[in-house]
Amino acid sequence: MRKITPFLWFDDKAEDAMRFYVSVFKNSKVLEVSPGPNGRASMVRFELEGQELIGLNAGPEFKFTEAISLFVSCADQAEVDELWAKLSAGGGEEGRCGWVKDKYGLWWQIIPTALGELMGDPDRAKAKRVTDAMLKMKKIDVAGLRRASEG
Repeated sequence: MRKITPFLWFDDKAEDAMRFYVSVFKNSKVLEVSPGPNGRASMVRFELEGQELIGLNAGPEFKFTEAISLFVSCADQAEVDELWAKLSAGGGEEGRCGWVKDKYGLWWQIIPTALGELMGDPDRAKAKRVTDAMLKMKKIDVAGLRRASEG
């Protein structure tokens, strides 16, 4: 186990969520499922794109909020589109500026690397236009950001 590992509190769907996340991200795997009462897992351990996570079925006391999210750096628009569609499916919720909540209530930031590059342009007018365009988006649109950059 890594020194620091995100730990996710679920009501009773930790194993379902883990299996969903492993199906969404290509370089992912189930590491461990610890049995619990009533045939449901009590704890799960899994890896998404090299990042280990732990999920615990601990009851309804706490819910996920936007105060914690998982940031996903995407190579291109196709990856953004694919992950956005999968994570928002089945009861998810589209947020603003690349944020999406999945059907288990966990928030994700689906962000193309082009966003950071364009927002970091040394021409501050270009960078501001990109930022202003991004603030109006739900799913990040790389072509729209490039158009904003060009003015």
